[in-house]
Order: sequence, then structure tokens, then C-alpha cells
Amino acid sequence: MGMEETTKPLPMRVAIVDDEPIACREIERGLSRRADYEIESFADGHAFVQRMKAVHFDLLLCDLKLPGMDGMEVLSTVKKLSPDTEVIIFTGFGSIETAIEAVQAGAFHFLVKPVKMDLLFSLSQRALKAVQLIRETEALKKALIKQSREQFLIGHSPAIQEVLQMIDKVKSLNCSVLIEGESGTGKELVARALHFLGTRKKEPFIAFSCGGFSDDLITNELFGHEKGAFTGAVSTKIGLLESADKGTIFLDEIGMMPPNMQVKLLRFIQERNLLRVGGTKPIAVDARLVAAGNHDLKKEVELNNFREDLYYRLNVVSIMLPPLRHRKEDIPLLIQHFLTRYNKQFKKEISGVDKKAMAVLNQYPFPGNVRELENIIERGVALTENKYIGCEDLPRDLMELSFTSVDESQLESLENVEKKYIEKVLEKTAFNKGKAAQILNLPRTTLWRKMKKYRLE
Repeated sequence: MGMEETTKPLPMRVAIVDDEPIACREIERGLSRRADYEIESFADGHAFVQRMKAVHFDLLLCDLKLPGMDGMEVLSTVKKLSPDTEVIIFTGFGSIETAIEAVQAGAFHFLVKPVKMDLLFSLSQRALKAVQLIRETEALKKALIKQSREQFLIGHSPAIQEVLQMIDKVKSLNCSVLIEGESGTGKELVARALHFLGTRKKEPFIAFSCGGFSDDLITNELFGHEKGAFTGAVSTKIGLLESADKGTIFLDEIGMMPPNMQVKLLRFIQERNLLRVGGTKPIAVDARLVAAGNHDLKKEVELNNFREDLYYRLNVVSIMLPPLRHRKEDIPLLIQHFLTRYNKQFKKEISGVDKKAMAVLNQYPFPGNVRELENIIERGVALTENKYIGCEDLPRDLMELSFTSVDESQLESLENVEKKYIEKVLEKTAFNKGKAAQILNLPRTTLWRKMKKYRLE
């Protein structure tokens, strides 16, 4: 029988600070008999604080009267260095006022010397339970955040993990973020993750693509207009920037924004207010700005196609999304994700992609990135009549491109490919030779000979 592997929780770390060595030894001995703590003792506050800068302690048992740095100073310093560390203060000169002062400063409890070991151990247990609860809550939060992130971006590759770490760092910061990457890499997913994992998650998230619109139309969409501002403005319209107040506005294809609109957006970022078209009263708006572009914006700045000052305003934090060809280890995970989605949509139970089709997908460069992979899997689930998506369910142009890069051992003979294709057409036409010959663009006599050759009768 193999031994069952278990994960033991880390022991709680306890520090004792007392300038009386005998008191330190007695407390350490008394606690060690009752529980499995990691205990360190210190004769003064300065020595303990230096140690705590290198090692975390869950509980501090500290004398009030200490040489140099007294217990209240130690308590104050500990709460600055590690707010979750609990502190029990004890002294031979107790008073209600001192106890109240210590508790108000963040102490868990206050004891008068001589310390009764049973009482100290009971209080220590209660304090450490509070610390353990904080530990478990933080661990749960991290697990939930990780789970939530994976709803937006799927992958275990180093490239995508780096993106996820950056999202964690800046999700709640009130700064502009510029997301760059090729088309189909998931820029809007990153923008949504920044919003829905951050502090603005309960407020609006509004997305707008800047590509293909005139300056006037973008201005009207983003800034809105007052009633009567122009012919046809029969009522006041709230713009998207104003609608995103307290939330996030995501501007996709920012590099295609017309020059005049770039000036207006720059002014909005600088002043944090806007004027509706035809308006005279500035309206304050607190919206976090996240922008994305398919092109190299830095290059567009050098070519004078994009304002340099706006570029730096947008690029406070930059997130670069890797193309799928640079994180191919994520392809199986992405395929499973899309299979689950489209099995549900098409009411099917496709189990996966067969080995040959997976080899083709692994060799393919995916110019359309994750969006293209999703389209391929959607098509495969819709068309396949088998348990697994095969090469015959992949787009023909993808197959033609893949034949130039697949390994020689994966290539099939022309006869084998021809046989499979004729068999597929015959099945689709219920073995109607006339229809099959028409689809194959073959004389019926030639089709008959090939069927006989490949034993497809």
C-alpha cells in the first residue's frame, strides 16, 4: 500500500519580547508543552523589529516595559509592518488606562504579570485562530481571483501567465491602460478582466471601436449632444464617456481615431470633464480609460499619424498580448473551452480533436489568432458526424497550408486522400453516383472505376 500524501498546515510563528530571560524561558516552555508553535525570544524591541523585517510572525507576546523601545512602540511598529500579526501586551504595572490604550492601538489583549500560563495559552489560541481565519480568507480570495481571471483568458503558457499577473497588478489602479496585440488575440477580454476583477466591477463597462467612423460620428457617440445642437437633434443624447461614469470605457482600434478626435480625447483625459456637442457646461466624468490597437502605435507616432502626447497619456501601463503561434501549448486548453461552448450551442457531444487534425492545428501559424481557432472549432463541431473532429472537418485552405509544414511521417498517400474524399462525398449523397460524380467533377464511368479500385461499392 502506498502512503497517502497529505499537506500539513504551516506551524504558527510566535515571538516573545521580554528583557527578563527567565520570563522568556517560562513562557516559551509553557507554550511548547501545549502546542506545536515555532517560537523565538528577544530581549529588546529593536532586535525583534529587525528580525520581523526578514521573518513573518503570527503572534507577538510583548512586555510593556522594555529598554530603549517600549512595548507600545513595538506594537505600533508591528501594526505598520504586518497589520495581520496579533499582539498580546503584558506588564507588571497594570492599569485600566494602559490596557485601553494598548487595545486601541491594535493589541489583541492585555495581561498583568505574573502571567498565568493557562490564560496566556487560551488567549494565544484565540489570537492565532483570528490569524488563521485571515490566512484562509486571503487564500480563498486568491483562488477566486485566479478562477475569475481564467473566465477571461485561458492558458498556462508563460506568455499568458505574464499577462494575467499584469492584470492582477493594475486591475484596481485608476490609471489608463494600453493593450496592444494582433487581431484576434483577446484585447477586449483583457479590458473586461481589468474592469470586472477590479474595484469598478459594479459600474458600467462600455466598449467602442474607433475604426471606420468619421470625426463627427465618433464625437457624437463618445461625447453626446444637447437638444437642438444640429439638425435632427430632437433630444439630448448622453455620450458613451458620460455613460461610463464611475466605470470603464474601452476604446478599441484607437490607432484609427481621426486626428481631430484625438485632440478632444486628450483634453478629456487631462481635464476629466467633457462638453456635449452644442453644450456650454462642462460635465465631470470619472471613467477609467482602457485603449487597444492592432497596430504598433509607437510607429504611428513616429509617422505623425498618432499624437505623441495622447500616446503617453494612454500608455501609462502597457499590456502586450502574445499571438497564438507564440503560445501553442495553450491550444489544447482553448480547444476544450470552445468544444464545451459549441457542444452546448449545437446540442452535440464531440469529445475532442483527433491526432492528425491536432497535428495540423499545431503546425498552423494562426494569423487570426484565438478568434480563428474558435471559428475552426465552431465549424468542426457544426459539421462533423464523428465523435472527434478530424482533418476532413477542418477548412480546406488550412489543410492546404498545413501540408507544406507537417512532418513527413504525418503525410498520407494521394491514393489514400482520394479514397477518403470520394467515400465522404458518397456518404453525403447517400451513394447517389450521379450527384457524387457531379460534385467530384468526374465522368460516372471514372467514378465507377475508382469505387471498384477502392472497394467503395
